[in-house]
Amino acid sequence: MDYVSALVPPVVMAAFFIGLVVTIVKSQGGPNKAKEDAVVDAALARAESAGQAAHSD
Repeated sequence: MDYVSALVPPVVMAAFFIGLVVTIVKSQGGPNKAKEDAVVDAALARAESAGQAAHSD
């Protein structure tokens, strides 16, 4: 019975990891991709303009 108790935690962790990977893969693309890309682009533009303003001072 010791082998069962030794194998349960890695099997449970592997199942959760596989579920996480499947969720990440399924959430890539789709109808929200353009909205997510726009948010990231806006954040990058804001950071870049702040960086340029800091260098010009």
